[in-house]
Amino acid sequence: MAFRKRNKSYPFFSQEFLIQNHADIVFCLVVFILIGLMFEATAKTSFLFILPQYNTSTFTSEGEVSFYHYGWRDCVTILFYFLIAIILHAVVQEYVLDKVNRRLHLSKSKNTKFNESGQLCVFHLASSLWSLYILITNGRMFVNQILFCFPFRFQVKFFYLFQLAYWLHALPELYFQKVRKEEMPRQLKYISLYLLHITVAYLLNFTRVGLVLLFLQYLSELGFHIARLFYFTDENHHKLFDMWAVGFIFTRMMILILSVLVVGFGLARVENQGLDWEAGNFNTLLFRLAVLLVVCLTQAWLLWKFIRFQLRRWREYRQEQAARKRAVAKQPARPVKRESGGHHENGVIKAENSASPRPKKLKAP
Repeated sequence: MAFRKRNKSYPFFSQEFLIQNHADIVFCLVVFILIGLMFEATAKTSFLFILPQYNTSTFTSEGEVSFYHYGWRDCVTILFYFLIAIILHAVVQEYVLDKVNRRLHLSKSKNTKFNESGQLCVFHLASSLWSLYILITNGRMFVNQILFCFPFRFQVKFFYLFQLAYWLHALPELYFQKVRKEEMPRQLKYISLYLLHITVAYLLNFTRVGLVLLFLQYLSELGFHIARLFYFTDENHHKLFDMWAVGFIFTRMMILILSVLVVGFGLARVENQGLDWEAGNFNTLLFRLAVLLVVCLTQAWLLWKFIRFQLRRWREYRQEQAARKRAVAKQPARPVKRESGGHHENGVIKAENSASPRPKKLKAP
């Protein structure tokens, strides 16, 4: 990917040069940070970028275990993986999505949605497997102590730092990918929602229940983007959207039920109900209501958008069917001579292979 040949060169410090070479520029910054590990004077600073900070070692029955807190130095680590996410985005775009786009010959609007679904499909798949691995390896801890979330282990902290880095990297990618102004509000909405929920779960130490909810959400989103990718390759693939619709509603119900049970009822029965900033305890009625309000409003908004979209598709389908029936009814039923290029049936010209005229496709999500 880095330092590859370009078909057209642009002047330095221009917007076109930055957009075309942003991945190479970021790659150089990452290499510069990694080179700092080779020298003793800069090694500590480089480790500040690469490794999660604020760790403490504790001796347990399993041996010496490291637990992590959070602080301002996490911003430095997030910045490094923010750069890594930009490089990975460029690799997937150039070596996978661009090659597929050349074969499909999609329109500009469909091409933008195809790239978006391709990128998110890779991310949601990786995040789903990653979160599932953490849930399996720490299964006993999550079942017995899902309410007690602070401090957390290395896997959980690193997962949340990378999640924040990825969704932050999605903001400049809107500029690098030249996303149209009409698409900007929609993408900014879901990027902001992800950043809000992940940040709240991380700072308020709801990391374990947040990990379960993210797993469910990413699994649902993975199904949607897979269905949309298949739709763009062949517009006759609509059954995958029906399967995703069922999974979408099930996921919304599961997230609402789990949030109410854990945050609303579980944390309310815990003995420690006070606010303690140093110990990381935010188990108060105000924080619990705020978290439940954010989760419930978000799920209700997603359900409302989903229902409106399905109703609009259903109305368009009914109108199309009614218009087709009216067109057939108005057509005169008179005999027509056969021609060599095809044959007539019920007053409608059909081709030699008996293929009917191609119906109008429904609008893709």
